[in-house]
Amino acid sequence: MFQKTRLTYQFILGRIAIYLGLIICFTFLLFPIYWIITMALKPPSDILIYPPKFTFEPTLNSIRYILGLDQSLSGTTNYFIQGMKNSVIIVFSSVIVSLIVGVPAAYIFARYKFRGKENIAFTILSFRFAPALLVILPLYLIFQKINLYNTYLGLIWVYQLVSLPMILWIVRGYFEDIPKEIEHAGMLDGYSRIAIFFKLILPLTKAGVAASTILAFIYSWNNFIFGLILGSSKVQPITVQALKYISADAIRYPEIAAVCIFASIPLLIMSIFLQRYLVTGLSMGAIKR
Repeated sequence: MFQKTRLTYQFILGRIAIYLGLIICFTFLLFPIYWIITMALKPPSDILIYPPKFTFEPTLNSIRYILGLDQSLSGTTNYFIQGMKNSVIIVFSSVIVSLIVGVPAAYIFARYKFRGKENIAFTILSFRFAPALLVILPLYLIFQKINLYNTYLGLIWVYQLVSLPMILWIVRGYFEDIPKEIEHAGMLDGYSRIAIFFKLILPLTKAGVAASTILAFIYSWNNFIFGLILGSSKVQPITVQALKYISADAIRYPEIAAVCIFASIPLLIMSIFLQRYLVTGLSMGAIKR
């Protein structure tokens, strides 16, 4: 009886230690988010004060400012709205184009054998892990010559360097996990290759496609260097437009924090809707290769 009671206490203490450890870890991970939110709600005088103030009177002035609700902004450019519009156009367009091109290409790389297949696939992948500074100067010179500098089309095209390799390689691994017997059965039923792809294979890969779409969207949305060098404020995404709140005489910390919060909302919404596919897609398709 004493031994059983002792084991029960040890189990309870072990569970308490685990929960305390999880609370500490989550507190450490979520503290930067809390700090950004409080920065957006603090008056400027309370942001740089030391020691930091954890109790303050919140204000929505920074949010009103970036949303263009501040009357003092009449007639001036709203960098936040412009940047969000640019990001939505560029990122959504580039990810959609990458899906249209990358998913069929991934199927071809997974199912067909042809000369130089692995070299071509590795070349596409190298665009992803090569440093952006390695290609940004040649891209800048080329875009100047072919009139793609400071255009949506040019940035959508160059954002394929971020999204296409990720979609192709993740979905390719997922296609390779699907038994070929499913395709053979479809052929026996009279389906064409195209019908087999759209009606049999593609529905089985929706988890992998969703996972790769989320990752491609996140990396494209957070990209900074391409928008900074290859466009002006007319087409620059929100990651670059946030710099407009830094001037020679002041750094508007509350506005920058508010921009960070609102700029993360599309990522949060997309992750919520597609999160159930994320773990399955990554575990079944991405780790194989």
